[in-house]
This record gives sequence, C-alpha cells and structure tokens, in this order.
Amino acid sequence: MEHRVDSEVGVLGTVVLHRPGPELARLTPRNNDSLLFDGIPWVQRAQEEHDIFAGALRSRGVEVLYLADLVAEVLTVPAARADLTEAVLSDVRLGDTLRAAVSEHLAGLGPAQLAMTLMAGLAHDELRTGSGLVYALMDRHDFVIDPLPNLLFTRDSAVWIGDRVAVTSLAMPARRRETTLTAAIYRHHPRFTGTELVYDPALEYLEGGDVLALAPGVLAVGVGERTRPAGAERLARRCFALGLAHTVLAVPIAQERATMHLDTVCTMVDVDAVVMYPNIADTLTAWTVSAAPDPTGEPRISGPEPFLTAAAKAMNIDTLRIIDTGLDPVTAEREQWDDGNNTLAIAPRVAVAYERNVETNAQLERAGIEVIRIPGSELGSGRGGPRCMSCPVLRAPLSEA
Repeated sequence: MEHRVDSEVGVLGTVVLHRPGPELARLTPRNNDSLLFDGIPWVQRAQEEHDIFAGALRSRGVEVLYLADLVAEVLTVPAARADLTEAVLSDVRLGDTLRAAVSEHLAGLGPAQLAMTLMAGLAHDELRTGSGLVYALMDRHDFVIDPLPNLLFTRDSAVWIGDRVAVTSLAMPARRRETTLTAAIYRHHPRFTGTELVYDPALEYLEGGDVLALAPGVLAVGVGERTRPAGAERLARRCFALGLAHTVLAVPIAQERATMHLDTVCTMVDVDAVVMYPNIADTLTAWTVSAAPDPTGEPRISGPEPFLTAAAKAMNIDTLRIIDTGLDPVTAEREQWDDGNNTLAIAPRVAVAYERNVETNAQLERAGIEVIRIPGSELGSGRGGPRCMSCPVLRAPLSEA
C-alpha cells in the first residue's frame, strides 16, 4: 500500500495513534518532570478521551493504526526483535550483571508482552531475577527500563514527507528510545515494506512537531527547544537531494516549554489559512533555504523576513490567512498553553481541536472552519493537542480535496 503526505490539510486517509496505556500509570510526582509531563494524568479518563479522538477520526473515514499493535506485530520479525532488544540492553547504566538478567527476562516474553515492556518500562521490583551491584543499589521504585509516556505524541518521532518517512532525532533524553520503536516499524513491518527513510535518529536533533508541510514542496521547520538549526539544515539538504522539497523555511521559536514546537503556535486549517498565536504573529521570522539550481550545489539562504511573508512567497499565494488564538491577550495565552493552536486538519477547512479552547474554536468557525471538538482535560497534561497525538501516513493530494 502506498503511503504519502504532501500537505497539512489534504484529506486524511491513514494515521498512527498511540492509545494511552500502562506507561502513563508510571508517572509519579517524583518523575513526571523528568518524563516531561506537567501533571499526573488520570489514565482511565485519558484513555476515554483518546477513544473519542480515534472515534471522531474513524467517523470521517480515517483509518486508525495503533502504535502498540504495530510494535507487537513487528516483534514477530526476528531482526526487529533483535534491534529493539539491543536498544534496551545498550543502556550504559545497566552494568554487565544486570544486563544479562534483563536480556534473559526479555527473551522469555512473547511479542505482546515484550511490546508492553518496551513501552511501559520495567520496574526494579518486576525483575525478579535481578542481581549484582547496580541492581542492589537501585531504589525499589526505580526503573530498569524507563517507561515512555510521551509515546502518546506520535507526531514527534516520525513525519512523512512525500513518499518517505523521517524517523526523527529526539532532543530530550526521556524520549530518545521512542524512535527505536518507530524505526523498527518502518524498517520491518509488512505494512511498510519498501518504505525509505529520509532522516534517521543518528542525525542532528529534529522533531516532527516542528515540521509543517505548508504546501507540496514547501516545509516550515521550527528551530528552538527541540529542533536545532543543524537538524533543519540536514533535513533541507536531504529533501532537496531527493526532490521532496524545493523550499524549507527555518523558523526560530522561543526555547521554552510553552513553545516547544512550531505546531504549538501555528497549525494549518486550510490550504491558505493557519490558526496562530497572536502574541508572536507579528514577530515570528523565517530564513528561506532554497534548493540550488545545480543538484550538487549549496542550498541558497535568504532572510530573515516575517514568517507569514516568507511562507506566502514559498507557497506561491498572495497571503496566508491568520485565525487568532483567543480573542484577547489573556485568553490567547491561556488557550495557547492548552494547545488551542495544535489542531489536526483532516481535510481543508475541517479540523479536530480540544473542546476546552472555546474562544479559539469560535474564531475558527467564524472563519469558515468546521471544528470537531474532543475532550482533552487529561490528554493535555503532557502539553500536546490533536496534531501532536497523530502521525499521518496517508493524505490525499490537494488536487483531490
């Protein structure tokens, strides 16, 4: 089956989601900060909210693939099982004695059990065969294998660009093992046979939440807390070499929690419209990186200039319409924090958004955008909205919209 994504708003065909699971139950007041959550989510309610999200997508004809299912299925492939086991055993914190015990434990698990362990982690007390100095000095609440609660945000570890996938390079230590799962799926799962990678985790830091497909051949890449300038440059060079893009806009954003990715302040809801945090709309800039006329030449760089101006030029349109978050500065700040900007377009002028962002959703509707509202009181505790929680692997061309 062909998978391809050329825009943010083409009719969504297939998406990868991760239903919250036991990994969220591992969060405690002791570790939620290091695991990048602002609170301790109520897991059952988060699952209920996520089921509503998935149901809303299915009701619009979207095929939903679950990450946990893909991981369990790919673990029946010996090469994938070896890759994923090695990714855990290579942790330098284990030491030889504990590593041997972990290896033996994992070898005895079936695909579904192993998938759950790789995602939810393995606590000290759950490893009954543990021994050696490292194991003895661990707190009984520590993890031998760390949980991955941020798997919920499937956008970050992979992003499709044309008919290729970028398996990204995650900046935060708590998230880096996520890409071992993603890479195994795209390299070994029968569903994705023949898929070629345009990026891989060994490269410079680049996260999917920072990559927006503004139009066919035009990407915007946020550069800030998670994606580094070198990652944006590396992606541009690779996309240019493969003909996947002709223009990449490098967009500096504040290096802070509230604006960790470009899609926390700007997402597309139509072929020529974005919902955007008004507090930065006038100050956001972009450097334009263009493919050289000669394929062997250096990319051309110009700017900076206002992001909206640079984007319209690259997209070959007169102007990019802005729909503001909120109605006033205070509401805008509150709703940006609650992922009011982080919408998921499932077609031109149709977007999924958290119901709590009342004013932003009203603004969208006044601008002619159909808003599919979903609850997100618990899902939002990791600072991510519908776009963050979804990795599109198939969108229809805009010509079919």
